[in-house]
Amino acid sequence: MFGYDPTIITFTIYIIGMLLIGVLAYRYTNNLSDYILGGRSLGGFVTGMSAGASDMSGWLLMGLPGAVYAAGLVEAWIAIGLTIGAYLNWYFVAGRLRVFTETHDNALTLPEYFQARFGAEHKMLKIIAAAIILFFFTIYCSAGVVAGARLFENLFGTPYQTALWYGALATIIYTFIGGFLAVSWTDTVQATLMVLALIITPVMVLFAIGGIDELPAVLAAAGDDVGRNFTDMWSGTSLLGLLSLMAWGLGYFGQPHILARFMAAENVHALTSGRRIGMSWMIFCLLGAVGVGFFGIAYFYANPELASAVNSNREQIFIELARHLFNPWIAGILLSAILAAVMSTLSCQLLISSSAITEDFYRGFIKPNASDKELVWLGRAMVLVIAIIAIAIAQNPQSQVLKLVEHAWAGFGSAFGPLVLFSLFWKRTNSGGAMAGMLTGALVVTFWNELVPNSGVYEMIPGFLLSSAAIVIGSLISGKPNAAVIQNYEQAQTDYKAGL
Repeated sequence: MFGYDPTIITFTIYIIGMLLIGVLAYRYTNNLSDYILGGRSLGGFVTGMSAGASDMSGWLLMGLPGAVYAAGLVEAWIAIGLTIGAYLNWYFVAGRLRVFTETHDNALTLPEYFQARFGAEHKMLKIIAAAIILFFFTIYCSAGVVAGARLFENLFGTPYQTALWYGALATIIYTFIGGFLAVSWTDTVQATLMVLALIITPVMVLFAIGGIDELPAVLAAAGDDVGRNFTDMWSGTSLLGLLSLMAWGLGYFGQPHILARFMAAENVHALTSGRRIGMSWMIFCLLGAVGVGFFGIAYFYANPELASAVNSNREQIFIELARHLFNPWIAGILLSAILAAVMSTLSCQLLISSSAITEDFYRGFIKPNASDKELVWLGRAMVLVIAIIAIAIAQNPQSQVLKLVEHAWAGFGSAFGPLVLFSLFWKRTNSGGAMAGMLTGALVVTFWNELVPNSGVYEMIPGFLLSSAAIVIGSLISGKPNAAVIQNYEQAQTDYKAGL
């Protein structure tokens, strides 16, 4: 079915390499802490690269370039908002969360941290947090499955329903085997591949259209044909629309798969170097992704006979450019970057979802004395179950990667983002406020578009604001935290300052 060509060979070598890393990580996975957080042993370089790779999923090489291709530079506001949000997350949250989770019962997951931080006597807070993770991550995982399916469908002519399984299989295997260490180590390799692909491809597109001097005239002609100014970052939108695009940055404070990287760092100092590495990587990647979409407008306008696949599905733009501009060997390497983006994020999401079931549900409620070996194998089984659910959600061939990511990103950003910030910076926050904030953020995001259709407002904005208000109001009307909660908070603050 696939034949023997350079692209197939490149893909095969890449996938085998990722699986070998999973096997190697298996040897270092001895207990649940190793499987969920790698034993809190990640250095600065791996932390930075892994946080970036787990963040930038298939939407980086498919969704964002596709959006820029369709609308022009106005969509670059997403990249600007993400860059600002990511930096603030690294600067204000990363180090504190690393220390706070260790001080509060050495929490391995966000639900476990919330339970310990707010001293909730009942376990409803933990249940709600874990349920939110499972709900939104099934949507998020399905976005990765769709991106992988699009890649296999385009390259190999595989039917979409079959391509879903090809795209997910390698990720499932190495996550199942190696856990967090496999995910983090492969992320480092995948992040390198992604940034190289996103630097090389826009440069080659520029050469193909005759250089930077030819670009303005071609873009102007392309814009005239559709009545749009592709170079205007303010074109075709409103202030509210721009705020909605930039609001993507708010989501960083609540993404469990990114926050897990902070929790897994060996110390606060590793996070400082991780911030420099991760932010540099991110800026290069976002610039490259915007460049692929923007320069791609000119390329396909100048070569309309090649544009049919992109015009029918704009998220195919990176794939089509790689196939048309590079020889098959190089194209195979570049297109592996899409698989890298998919695998890096999907693997982390599968692992976080698995940990929510094993650590927060199974050990939390069903079998508190379960052995580490039992929990690790249960976690592996849950990886398979969640992956199958994600594949089922992705069955619709009309699914768009960016839309799926957009909704899940807003869900986590609104349900967890405000609470993470308040847990680190407001001593007065209590379990009542925490529960109110999580539920409000999750519900607003889930039902916003049904309650306020065609509002033009990204659901992150009302979700984040109303969740924050619910935390403050809920905390103020439900009494002060007890003395033990206050003492633990102050101890964590002291530990954080001592670790700087």
